[in-house]
Amino acid sequence: MTKINNSDLNWQEATDVKNDIKGILQVLDLPHIKLERVFCYRTSGSKVRAYARTWAMPKIFQHALEIEPAYVIEVLTKYYDRLSEDDKKGVLIHELLHIPKNFSGALASHRSRGRNLHKNAKELFNEYLKKR
Repeated sequence: MTKINNSDLNWQEATDVKNDIKGILQVLDLPHIKLERVFCYRTSGSKVRAYARTWAMPKIFQHALEIEPAYVIEVLTKYYDRLSEDDKKGVLIHELLHIPKNFSGALASHRSRGRNLHKNAKELFNEYLKKR
């Protein structure tokens, strides 16, 4: 398990989150998500007021480093770890929806033409609860 310490911030690989995402992908139809290119970390010491964040690898870095697109899903210990197991799955579904269908390394926004990520996440979460 990799642990990174940067003054007040601590990042640690989150294998439990990766396993939860794997379980979600086995239930929901999100074939564009390449699980092997999604990395999960747990952060403590951050001042951010969010349960989780999704980080992208921009095209210029992909090209410069000669790597495939990748995403990091970061959960923030202070808020995420307090959630129920179902609420954690809801948060992860929301974060997965930031990954565009072309898995390009870009991020999908919360709102765009004909798209409302919060609404889509809620619908997918309800589908997940029914199918699991």
